[in-house]
Amino acid sequence: MEKDGLTIVFTGKGKGKTTAALGIALRATGYKKKICMIQFIKGSWHYGEMDSSKRLEPEFEMVAIGKGFVGIIDDKSSKEDHKKIAKEAIRISNEKIQSGNYDIIILDEINYAVNLELISVDDVLNLITSKPPEMDLVLTGNYARDEVIEVADLVTEMKEIKHPFQRGIKAKKGIDF
Repeated sequence: MEKDGLTIVFTGKGKGKTTAALGIALRATGYKKKICMIQFIKGSWHYGEMDSSKRLEPEFEMVAIGKGFVGIIDDKSSKEDHKKIAKEAIRISNEKIQSGNYDIIILDEINYAVNLELISVDDVLNLITSKPPEMDLVLTGNYARDEVIEVADLVTEMKEIKHPFQRGIKAKKGIDF
């Protein structure tokens, strides 16, 4: 088994962070690698990867923990509820990282969870430093903290140049969710 696992960060205000992480998962399943994606924010909404991820089983496991996007119009959960769920996501992430069952762990929207003060940057750094040396760890979400960027091996910032929303085009099934 390779001992040079990477810490990869997809951040920035442009689209494509989760999509890039899913691209890694798709590629890795082709090599029979075991992947677990833990979603910190998106749990309560229905979106395409909830169904498509089942097609990649048993190599790919998705754990949607969040209660949906925080602080938007239809968010009926308190900040404390979101914090409680995010702490549970940290616990589950640590459990999955330490289990020895996965080659790649994707922590989807974890950077955003830090920015929303649902979890601390120290929670994230502890996950990174505790990962086995052969494991690849992928973190997504805008607002990646400098401390996370510093310890990562690969950081890509998605930058929005143009977005259909600017022209009043709503999110599209299969492209945006």
